[in-house]
This record gives sequence, C-alpha cells and structure tokens, in this order.
Amino acid sequence: MSRVALITGGAVGIGLACADALAASGYQVAITYHHSSPPSRHLAVRCDVTDSDEVGAAFEKIEAELGAPEILISNAGITRDGLMARMKEADFADVLDANLTGAWRVSQRALRGMSRARWGRIVFISSVVALGGNPGQANYAASKAGLCGLAKSIAKEYAKRSITVNVVAPGPIETSMLAKLSEAQQSAIVDAVPLGRSGTPEEVAAAVEFLCSEAAGYITGAILPIDGGMSMG
Repeated sequence: MSRVALITGGAVGIGLACADALAASGYQVAITYHHSSPPSRHLAVRCDVTDSDEVGAAFEKIEAELGAPEILISNAGITRDGLMARMKEADFADVLDANLTGAWRVSQRALRGMSRARWGRIVFISSVVALGGNPGQANYAASKAGLCGLAKSIAKEYAKRSITVNVVAPGPIETSMLAKLSEAQQSAIVDAVPLGRSGTPEEVAAAVEFLCSEAAGYITGAILPIDGGMSMG
C-alpha cells in the first residue's frame, strides 16, 4: 500500500504543486486548507493550524480515511508585512503562530504515527528571507528562520527512528503572493536572482518530492535553497 502524505496549506501554490507531484508518484495525498477553496482531486480537510483542536480533528479524519500520514509537508502560513517601527505586536505574534508554532503543532501530531511506523519524512517550506532577511518582513523572516532550528532539533531527536526532517527555502516563486506585487517590485526581485527569473511551484515540488523519497533517506537536518542562486550572497 502506498504511503500517506499530508500537505498543509495544500489548496494553492507550492502546497498544491507538492500534492500533485506526490499523487502523480503514487502516494495517497491529503491536504489541509483554511481560506482557499480546495481542489476535488485530493482528500481535503479544513484546518486552521493555529488551533490545536482543529489539527487533531484533521489528523483523525485523514487517519480514518487513508491511514496515518508518514509524510508531512508543512506549508501553511500567512504574511502580515509592515516596517518594524509600525508593525503591531499582534501582527508579529499571528505570523509566528501560523508559520512556526503551526508547523510545530502538525509535526508533533504527525510524529505519533511516524514513530509507530519507524519511518517518516517531514519537509518544512521556509523561505529565502529566513537566510537573508527582508525589509518589512521581520515577522515573516523570523517565523521562517525558526523553522530551520525546529527542523534540526526534530531531526536529531528522531533520526534513530528513520524519520528525516528537512527544510526547503524557496526564493521568488510564481504564486499569487508574488502576483500581488507591482511590476516594478517583481522586476526588482527578479533582478536579484542570478538565474534571472522567478521559479515555479513545480520546481519546488520536485525537490520536496525527492526529500520525501526512499532515495533521500540519508538526508536530514538539511536546508535547501530553491532560489535561482539568490542566497549565495
């Protein structure tokens, strides 16, 4: 029987591309969604990752229909951009709760089944801003950088159970988030990419799919930039 994969925030963008890639490779796929309407091609469960009860209920539904997830791609997240001097404390706290603590919540729950199976794959979707920061995104950068420390800690705790934990850090990717920026803003971002273009969700998904595979069993605690060379410095 094929392994069960769960992608949080899997209704659009990078999350959906990961879900489609894993499904195409034969995995049983479940996704969570919150605001965006989910596609009908995957088992979709509504879940706010800032609510522990909703996280628990989502896992119970997935376990009942597909089995315990052995693969977790933690992708759900939000932005509340603003310059440091004007950022409200609630905007900082909300972003960390959704992006970082939310990843901790779903990982802690997923590790139950992975520990029983003595096999698992966790991939956190971080961002290039975790590595270099970004003006107006102190909260987002902090939350995404936190994922790197979280991943390495879990990786060390669970390595002996054949559970790997890795991070991918995408640069500018062709998603709705990038599309909301002005043409001038998008052009400035692309100019900072050595390869001279933005990436696609499918390119991120290809790397995530590999990290979820049997072939990647000797990779854990890694942070993989997928940014066209943007983070080289």
